[in-house]
Amino acid sequence: MREILGRRRRLLSRRGGGGPDLIGAALTFATEWQWPVLPGVAADPRSRSRCGCPDPDCTVPGAHPFDPGLLAATTDARMVRWWWGNRPTAPIVLATGGKAPCAVSLPALPAAGALAALDRRGMRLGPVVASPDRWSILVQPYSMEQLGELLYAKDFVPGSLRFHGEGGYLALPPSETAQGGIRWERAPLPGSASPWVPDVEAVVDAVVDALTRTGVSAPEM
Repeated sequence: MREILGRRRRLLSRRGGGGPDLIGAALTFATEWQWPVLPGVAADPRSRSRCGCPDPDCTVPGAHPFDPGLLAATTDARMVRWWWGNRPTAPIVLATGGKAPCAVSLPALPAAGALAALDRRGMRLGPVVASPDRWSILVQPYSMEQLGELLYAKDFVPGSLRFHGEGGYLALPPSETAQGGIRWERAPLPGSASPWVPDVEAVVDAVVDALTRTGVSAPEM
Protein backbone atom coordinates (compact mmCIF):
# COMPACT_ATOMS: atom_id res chain seq x y z
CA MET A 1 0.00 0.00 0.00
CA ARG A 2 2.80 2.44 0.88
CA GLU A 3 4.46 1.75 -2.47
CA ILE A 4 1.18 2.44 -4.30
CA LEU A 5 0.57 5.70 -2.44
CA GLY A 6 4.17 6.72 -2.99
CA ARG A 7 3.81 6.14 -6.72
CA ARG A 8 0.64 8.23 -6.80
CA ARG A 9 2.30 11.08 -4.92
CA ARG A 10 5.18 11.12 -7.41
CA LEU A 11 2.75 10.96 -10.31
CA LEU A 12 0.44 13.72 -9.09
CA SER A 13 3.18 16.05 -7.93
CA ARG A 14 5.05 16.07 -11.22
CA ARG A 15 4.98 19.28 -13.20
CA GLY A 16 5.03 19.62 -16.97
CA GLY A 17 8.26 18.75 -18.74
CA GLY A 18 10.96 16.23 -18.05
CA GLY A 19 9.18 13.30 -19.73
CA PRO A 20 5.95 13.16 -17.68
CA ASP A 21 4.21 9.81 -17.30
CA LEU A 22 1.13 10.81 -19.26
CA ILE A 23 -0.28 7.32 -19.65
CA GLY A 24 0.07 6.69 -15.92
CA ALA A 25 -1.72 9.93 -15.10
CA ALA A 26 -4.45 9.24 -17.67
CA LEU A 27 -5.04 5.79 -16.18
CA THR A 28 -5.30 7.26 -12.67
CA PHE A 29 -7.88 9.79 -13.79
CA ALA A 30 -9.89 7.32 -15.84
CA THR A 31 -9.82 4.09 -13.87
CA GLU A 32 -9.28 5.15 -10.25
CA TRP A 33 -11.19 8.43 -10.23
CA GLN A 34 -13.67 7.62 -13.03
CA TRP A 35 -12.98 10.88 -14.85
CA PRO A 36 -13.57 10.44 -18.62
CA VAL A 37 -10.49 11.49 -20.56
CA LEU A 38 -9.21 11.53 -24.13
CA PRO A 39 -6.03 12.70 -25.87
CA GLY A 40 -5.79 16.34 -26.88
CA VAL A 41 -4.51 17.58 -30.21
CA ALA A 42 -0.74 17.89 -30.40
CA ALA A 43 1.14 21.09 -31.08
CA ASP A 44 2.06 21.81 -34.69
CA PRO A 45 5.45 20.08 -35.27
CA ARG A 46 6.51 23.02 -37.46
CA SER A 47 5.91 25.50 -34.63
CA ARG A 48 5.49 24.44 -30.98
CA SER A 49 3.53 27.62 -30.26
CA ARG A 50 0.80 26.71 -32.74
CA CYS A 51 -1.94 24.11 -32.51
CA GLY A 52 -1.93 21.01 -34.70
CA CYS A 53 -5.65 21.40 -35.49
CA PRO A 54 -6.88 22.96 -38.78
CA ASP A 55 -7.85 26.26 -37.10
CA PRO A 56 -4.99 28.77 -37.64
CA ASP A 57 -6.47 31.02 -34.95
CA CYS A 58 -7.00 28.32 -32.30
CA THR A 59 -7.36 29.99 -28.89
CA VAL A 60 -6.35 26.93 -26.84
CA PRO A 61 -3.51 25.40 -28.91
CA GLY A 62 -2.79 21.83 -27.93
CA ALA A 63 -5.26 21.94 -25.03
CA HIS A 64 -8.42 20.63 -26.68
CA PRO A 65 -9.74 17.44 -28.29
CA PHE A 66 -9.81 17.09 -32.06
CA ASP A 67 -9.46 13.49 -33.22
CA PRO A 68 -11.11 11.75 -31.48
CA GLY A 69 -13.83 14.22 -30.58
CA LEU A 70 -14.98 15.05 -27.07
CA LEU A 71 -17.77 12.46 -27.10
CA ALA A 72 -15.12 9.72 -27.25
CA ALA A 73 -13.92 10.51 -23.69
CA THR A 74 -13.80 7.31 -21.65
CA THR A 75 -12.85 5.66 -18.37
CA ASP A 76 -11.95 2.39 -20.09
CA ALA A 77 -8.37 1.37 -19.30
CA ARG A 78 -7.87 -0.50 -22.58
CA MET A 79 -8.83 2.54 -24.62
CA VAL A 80 -6.62 4.83 -22.54
CA ARG A 81 -3.64 2.49 -22.97
CA TRP A 82 -4.25 2.29 -26.73
CA TRP A 83 -4.55 6.05 -27.15
CA TRP A 84 -1.42 6.95 -25.21
CA GLY A 85 0.45 3.92 -26.46
CA ASN A 86 0.08 5.41 -29.94
CA ARG A 87 0.32 9.06 -28.88
CA PRO A 88 2.58 9.08 -25.80
CA THR A 89 2.98 12.87 -25.68
CA ALA A 90 -0.68 13.78 -26.23
CA PRO A 91 -2.16 16.15 -23.64
CA ILE A 92 -4.73 14.63 -21.27
CA VAL A 93 -8.13 16.25 -21.74
CA LEU A 94 -10.93 15.85 -19.19
CA ALA A 95 -14.52 15.88 -20.44
CA THR A 96 -16.15 18.03 -17.76
CA GLY A 97 -19.67 17.53 -16.45
CA GLY A 98 -21.85 14.48 -16.06
CA LYS A 99 -20.25 12.48 -13.26
CA ALA A 100 -16.89 14.23 -13.75
CA PRO A 101 -15.88 17.50 -12.08
CA CYS A 102 -16.65 20.82 -13.70
CA ALA A 103 -14.40 23.86 -13.31
CA VAL A 104 -14.38 27.62 -12.81
CA SER A 105 -11.35 29.30 -14.39
CA LEU A 106 -9.86 32.78 -14.25
CA PRO A 107 -6.65 34.47 -15.43
CA ALA A 108 -3.52 33.31 -13.61
CA LEU A 109 -2.51 36.59 -11.97
CA PRO A 110 -5.87 37.39 -10.33
CA ALA A 111 -6.31 33.68 -9.59
CA ALA A 112 -3.23 33.71 -7.37
CA GLY A 113 -4.62 36.67 -5.43
CA ALA A 114 -8.08 35.12 -5.23
CA LEU A 115 -6.75 31.82 -3.86
CA ALA A 116 -4.69 33.66 -1.26
CA ALA A 117 -7.81 35.56 -0.19
CA LEU A 118 -9.80 32.33 0.04
CA ASP A 119 -7.05 30.76 2.14
CA ARG A 120 -7.20 33.67 4.56
CA ARG A 121 -10.94 33.10 4.89
CA GLY A 122 -10.38 29.43 5.61
CA MET A 123 -12.37 28.21 2.61
CA ARG A 124 -11.69 24.61 1.65
CA LEU A 125 -10.73 24.09 -1.98
CA GLY A 126 -10.12 20.92 -3.93
CA PRO A 127 -7.69 20.50 -6.83
CA VAL A 128 -6.66 23.58 -8.83
CA VAL A 129 -5.23 23.15 -12.34
CA ALA A 130 -2.78 25.79 -13.58
CA SER A 131 -1.85 26.59 -17.16
CA PRO A 132 0.50 29.47 -18.03
CA ASP A 133 -2.40 31.89 -18.50
CA ARG A 134 -5.34 30.52 -16.48
CA TRP A 135 -6.05 28.62 -13.28
CA SER A 136 -9.07 26.33 -12.99
CA ILE A 137 -10.76 25.40 -9.70
CA LEU A 138 -12.43 21.99 -9.95
CA VAL A 139 -16.00 21.92 -8.63
CA GLN A 140 -18.92 19.53 -8.28
CA PRO A 141 -20.82 18.79 -11.52
CA TYR A 142 -23.56 21.33 -12.23
CA SER A 143 -26.26 21.82 -14.84
CA MET A 144 -26.54 24.83 -17.14
CA GLU A 145 -29.83 25.68 -15.44
CA GLN A 146 -28.14 25.68 -12.03
CA LEU A 147 -25.31 27.87 -13.32
CA GLY A 148 -27.74 30.25 -15.02
CA GLU A 149 -29.74 30.74 -11.83
CA LEU A 150 -26.55 31.27 -9.84
CA LEU A 151 -25.22 33.96 -12.17
CA TYR A 152 -28.60 35.64 -12.63
CA ALA A 153 -28.85 36.16 -8.86
CA LYS A 154 -25.60 38.14 -8.80
CA ASP A 155 -25.33 41.88 -9.31
CA PHE A 156 -21.93 41.50 -10.95
CA VAL A 157 -19.87 38.65 -12.38
CA PRO A 158 -16.32 39.35 -13.65
CA GLY A 159 -16.05 38.89 -17.38
CA SER A 160 -12.74 37.09 -16.88
CA LEU A 161 -14.45 34.04 -15.35
CA ARG A 162 -15.04 31.00 -17.54
CA PHE A 163 -17.12 27.95 -16.76
CA HIS A 164 -16.29 24.42 -17.88
CA GLY A 165 -19.49 22.43 -17.48
CA GLU A 166 -21.40 19.73 -19.36
CA GLY A 167 -19.97 19.44 -22.87
CA GLY A 168 -16.79 21.29 -21.86
CA TYR A 169 -13.20 20.18 -21.41
CA LEU A 170 -10.04 20.95 -19.49
CA ALA A 171 -6.41 19.89 -20.00
CA LEU A 172 -5.00 18.07 -16.97
CA PRO A 173 -1.47 17.69 -15.57
CA PRO A 174 1.14 16.73 -16.52
CA SER A 175 0.21 17.69 -20.08
CA GLU A 176 2.38 19.83 -22.31
CA THR A 177 0.45 22.09 -24.68
CA ALA A 178 1.48 24.69 -27.23
CA GLN A 179 0.88 27.30 -24.51
CA GLY A 180 3.14 25.55 -22.02
CA GLY A 181 2.96 22.97 -19.26
CA ILE A 182 -0.17 22.12 -17.25
CA ARG A 183 0.46 21.57 -13.53
CA TRP A 184 -1.31 21.26 -10.22
CA GLU A 185 -1.42 24.51 -8.28
CA ARG A 186 -3.30 22.54 -5.62
CA ALA A 187 -2.66 18.85 -6.12
CA PRO A 188 -5.28 16.22 -5.26
CA LEU A 189 -4.56 14.22 -2.16
CA PRO A 190 -3.49 10.69 -3.15
CA GLY A 191 -5.96 7.90 -2.50
CA SER A 192 -8.20 5.36 -4.16
CA ALA A 193 -11.31 7.54 -4.35
CA SER A 194 -11.98 10.49 -6.60
CA PRO A 195 -10.70 13.75 -5.04
CA TRP A 196 -13.13 15.91 -3.11
CA VAL A 197 -14.25 19.10 -4.90
CA PRO A 198 -16.42 21.96 -3.59
CA ASP A 199 -19.84 23.07 -4.78
CA VAL A 200 -19.86 25.54 -7.67
CA GLU A 201 -21.98 28.08 -5.78
CA ALA A 202 -19.47 28.32 -2.93
CA VAL A 203 -16.59 28.80 -5.36
CA VAL A 204 -18.32 31.42 -7.52
CA ASP A 205 -19.45 33.39 -4.46
CA ALA A 206 -15.96 33.32 -2.95
CA VAL A 207 -14.07 34.04 -6.18
CA VAL A 208 -16.34 36.94 -7.21
CA ASP A 209 -15.99 38.41 -3.73
CA ALA A 210 -12.21 37.92 -3.72
CA LEU A 211 -11.76 39.43 -7.19
CA THR A 212 -13.92 42.41 -6.28
CA ARG A 213 -12.12 43.04 -3.00
CA THR A 214 -8.67 42.76 -4.56
CA GLY A 215 -9.58 45.03 -7.46
CA VAL A 216 -8.91 42.49 -10.23
CA SER A 217 -12.47 41.98 -11.41
CA ALA A 218 -12.10 43.66 -14.79
CA PRO A 219 -12.85 41.44 -17.81
CA GLU A 220 -9.90 39.73 -19.43
CA MET A 221 -8.64 41.51 -22.53
